[in-house]
Amino acid sequence: MIKKLFYIDYPQEHYEEQLHRYRCAYCKIETTVINGRLEGHLATCPYRIKLTAAGYQASKQAASVDAVGHDADDFD
Repeated sequence: MIKKLFYIDYPQEHYEEQLHRYRCAYCKIETTVINGRLEGHLATCPYRIKLTAAGYQASKQAASVDAVGHDADDFD
């Protein structure tokens, strides 16, 4: 499987009357919800389907952001 740290090469469109707000042109999910993750797109999104079929998968780091929570004191 091929991995990328972030998946940000999908076509985007902006929300009307909102200057800095964008979404995937295919599945219409907001870019801040997608957050660079392949699994942030809908399972039916053509972008996600195309990359998954080509052998891409989400990186472990992007997929498990909430799984790791360390404080500096944990390593002292």
